[in-house]
Amino acid sequence: MLRRILTPLVLRFRAFPQWLVAKLLLILLLTLKVFPADAALNFADRVVRFVGPKLARHQLMLTNLRNAYPEKTAAEIEKIASDAWGHMGRQTAEYVFLDKLFDFDPAKPGEGRIDVSGIPIFMELLNARRPFIVFTAHTGNFEMLPVAGAAYGLDVTVLFRPPNNPYIADMVFGFRKARMGNLVPSHAGSAFHLASQLEGGNGVGVLVDQKFSRGKPTTFFNQDVRTNPLLAKLVRQFDCDVFPARCIRLPGNRYRLEIEPRIALPFDDKGNLDVQATAQMLNDKVESWVREYPEQWLWYHDRWNIKNTLQAS
Repeated sequence: MLRRILTPLVLRFRAFPQWLVAKLLLILLLTLKVFPADAALNFADRVVRFVGPKLARHQLMLTNLRNAYPEKTAAEIEKIASDAWGHMGRQTAEYVFLDKLFDFDPAKPGEGRIDVSGIPIFMELLNARRPFIVFTAHTGNFEMLPVAGAAYGLDVTVLFRPPNNPYIADMVFGFRKARMGNLVPSHAGSAFHLASQLEGGNGVGVLVDQKFSRGKPTTFFNQDVRTNPLLAKLVRQFDCDVFPARCIRLPGNRYRLEIEPRIALPFDDKGNLDVQATAQMLNDKVESWVREYPEQWLWYHDRWNIKNTLQAS
């Protein structure tokens, strides 16, 4: 009897730090919303740029950068890391301003915050009504891509990985759901949900640069990684087209959204889609994006399983 009473209390006590962090973050975001968007984004950049290097994750970020860019000096690595923290601050603040930041008007290109490259491809997807997959990575404000799709009626179901903190996950889901349409959190049954969308002739969006311990052996920045084969398996099942897309942060709190032409995926000698080669192709595309704007990628992710390597050594 006592155990039945105490167990929920213990669980609540253990969850309290996560709840507190989520509440403090919510207060910060609501406070930022009081100010003009530009002032809030610039402030968030400065704060996280100051706080980030003092966190334990900073060492992981530096290790990732040194491994990815062995040719760069320590000063260059520190500069990228500092800028990356600044972009993380902007990413956080941008959640509360997404409805204001996305102001693209096709009739007035270049006049708002948003530039769009690949409009003919977008219109083709909008009108064709056939299954397709758009993939992206954690570069720039990757949340802008589904916002753009939802704003112009492109029916895309987006697969996303919720934050580890369940309270922050609920809060972020609320911000996303109001602006991005159909969202699917990454879990055991998410692949079936995406498959049902493709089977219905709709589109799906996926992030392809996440750590996946049961993935296909590939390389990323000349280092061994495991890559999720989900995209290739969906293509093999539904014979759908695949399009790369990304967001780039520009000076002055502006953004460029790019959707690239359909990519030709590799096939093996038997004429079957090569799942592993496709996974490597995705990594190569993302690496090309990151090398172009290294400060706009989330280097604090443990993409190369560095933590386990350090613990084993």
